[in-house]
Amino acid sequence: MYKASEKRYETMKYNRLGNSGLLLPAVSLGFWHNFGDTASMENMKALCFTAFDNGITYFDLANNYGPEPGSAERNLGYILKNELGAYRDELVISTKAGYDMWPGPYGSWGSRKYLLASLDQSLQRLGLEYVDIFYHHRMDPDTPLEESMGALAQAVQSGKALYAGLSNYNGAALEKAAAILEELHCPFVINQNRYSILDRTIEENGLKETAVKLKKGIIAFSPLAQGLLSDRYLDGIPQDSRIRTDGRFLQEKALSEERLDQIRKLNNLARQRGQTLAGMALAWILKDGEVASVLIGASKASQILDNIKAIDHIDFTEDELVLIDSISKELPTFVR
Repeated sequence: MYKASEKRYETMKYNRLGNSGLLLPAVSLGFWHNFGDTASMENMKALCFTAFDNGITYFDLANNYGPEPGSAERNLGYILKNELGAYRDELVISTKAGYDMWPGPYGSWGSRKYLLASLDQSLQRLGLEYVDIFYHHRMDPDTPLEESMGALAQAVQSGKALYAGLSNYNGAALEKAAAILEELHCPFVINQNRYSILDRTIEENGLKETAVKLKKGIIAFSPLAQGLLSDRYLDGIPQDSRIRTDGRFLQEKALSEERLDQIRKLNNLARQRGQTLAGMALAWILKDGEVASVLIGASKASQILDNIKAIDHIDFTEDELVLIDSISKELPTFVR
């Protein structure tokens, strides 16, 4: 039976989500990759245990994480039941609904029927009575925002979630959604959006500015741009890389010579700072305190340990920030 390290809270930093009472670790663990039915249960356990032993208390899931959809929740449910369950009250576990999950007109987007049914299914797979955060996973252009936000409020009022969150919203939609949730007295605390040195969308669409103004938290996913902001591809494509083993995400065409040149320039700066490129990329997101946490994916426990080191050096000089901005603008935004 797993026993957590007694030193698990000694080095991790925790940041408050806006003006709420909830704090998240500066580095959180995402279950988007490496927790589906094609993954090894022993490796999944090692990832969870390494994360928690080092103060990572936030586990981020969604109904469709796999493959197959639902399998990441089911696999974490197994680990919770057999190993981690004693530490449930030390963990923040989230799930989401918004993308395709089952056939027919009620298995996607943002209807009240879909969101609440999906949450019930997620709780069953996880073996939990509640999740700490339930997110609407994406904006729905065809369902009234009041309906989707009402479903989030219902999830909280029923005790099946403690807090509400939004994912992949822009600034304008966030402001409208936040107003509705406030009227419903629903504790909405967090926005989850893609953000990296190579993808500044949340700076351009008003999300970051609006979240700060409204005092709502931000957690960034894909902070390493699907691995581009690491040393993994600087000398070619490894045989065991995601590009070769799972073409759903990072595509080989993304590794153009121009993109590689851009990444090498960032890597040179990271070396000058005494960091890995991945470490600098994570630190850059956390630098101004406006993003509470970065979501990392990992296939090996050692990657978690390497990424945690980023929190020790999040200060940047003005010259470094100007150089990073200049390099990032050399090419269009990277979108997976």
